[in-house]
Amino acid sequence: MEDADFDGSIPEDQYGDGTVMLWDAGTYKNTRKDDNDKLIPLKDQIKNGHITFELGGKKLKGGFSLIRFQKGKYEKWFLKKVDDQEADARRNPTSTENKSVLTDRTMDQIKKDSEKHE
Repeated sequence: MEDADFDGSIPEDQYGDGTVMLWDAGTYKNTRKDDNDKLIPLKDQIKNGHITFELGGKKLKGGFSLIRFQKGKYEKWFLKKVDDQEADARRNPTSTENKSVLTDRTMDQIKKDSEKHE
């Protein structure tokens, strides 16, 4: 959360180096329940490799699932949009909404601005 208001570049010799953009912001809600209609804690869902939640972001809204398809040192996860009232197959927010919700800049603009201040 300490970087929730950061757009910029992290130097090469530091952890997480590269250009950083705050692409979306909002809320999330755990929605996965067990057979007794009790919410399954997120830490348990992560451990089991299947997380179900709702987003209330500026760009992403509605239900989503994260499904782990590769374990190990470099885990890989698949993000799937749930078919709900927010689903729209015509919409592609990762390419059409390519600016920061914080600064309204693209990745290239953030990188160039950071290079000016080095």
